[in-house]
Amino acid sequence: MNISDFDYDLPESSIAQTPVEPRDASRLLVLHRDTGALEHRIFRDIGEYLRPNDLLVLNQTRVIPARIYARKETGGRVELLLLRRRDLVTWEALVGGKGLRVGKKVFVDIVDAEPSSENQSKKIAAEIVEILAGSERLIRFSEPIEPYFPKVGHVPLPPYIHEELKDPERYQTVYAREPGSAAAPTAGLHFTPRLLDELQGNGVKIAYVTLHVGLDTFAPVTEENPEEHKIHTEWCHLPQETADAINQTRAAGGRVIAVGTTSVRTLETAANRQLPITSYSGTTSLYILPGYQFKLVDAMITNFHLPKSTLLMLVSAFAGRETILRTYETAVREGYRFYSFGDAMLIL
Repeated sequence: MNISDFDYDLPESSIAQTPVEPRDASRLLVLHRDTGALEHRIFRDIGEYLRPNDLLVLNQTRVIPARIYARKETGGRVELLLLRRRDLVTWEALVGGKGLRVGKKVFVDIVDAEPSSENQSKKIAAEIVEILAGSERLIRFSEPIEPYFPKVGHVPLPPYIHEELKDPERYQTVYAREPGSAAAPTAGLHFTPRLLDELQGNGVKIAYVTLHVGLDTFAPVTEENPEEHKIHTEWCHLPQETADAINQTRAAGGRVIAVGTTSVRTLETAANRQLPITSYSGTTSLYILPGYQFKLVDAMITNFHLPKSTLLMLVSAFAGRETILRTYETAVREGYRFYSFGDAMLIL
């Protein structure tokens, strides 16, 4: 296996810069794994491929406004991209700026923090306490930063999106409940409340997991041999209610349909512990490459992924590398929109 096996050509014009309105008006490319056949549909038609007693598993994580701008004591600007919280004041973060060594402090200006006070601004210090890897740092704030997210936080859109997002809620799923992600589980962006109600009315069941997405989602694999790549650890939670729904679905002959690669990894992490599955809460570093034997996931809904990414490898493991690359070639030729705000695939 070589990293070049997961590369493909994508015109820049195929990268979606803005979301489609309404959400479920995006296109849907249906791939039948058994025959390789493709169908071109609209996402709102997805119910035609789902059966009563099928179970949709959705990731209810919510993107936090994790991009924060700070300044050095000298006045130089620093960008902090918060990745994961260790405790109330300590975060793993990507930092943009020079000279950010251990012990260095930067400051976040909070304007109108206390409207009733004489000084209606304050600053929160953030100290570099450990160098992790590359530009990743462990930083400790002088007080919890989350209460100030509405004032200082910005939604961290992927680096390939250059258009301004007018409504930050469009980078959230309609069922996002648990704050903690640095990126959205984008396969779920296509659902509307009406579509979810319609599916449930037709007998499709819905269950939830949580996986807080890290920026490794956007990182290409740089090792020549993908098996040497170290995937980042992410936190996930599969509640007992969801475990019960999955076990009941499987016992009744229904299908478990994962919405997004994050749901796939959460489900398979739990399944690798034991079957029938039980609740799980903890970290996952599950890295799914071709050759992996799926234990729970029968079908998946997903977007179109970056070349040489772990996500492209995951869907290749599910449907076959050659089938996926051939499908992607068709998608480019047919004008599908790629990446976070792009169109969707249903892999059956």
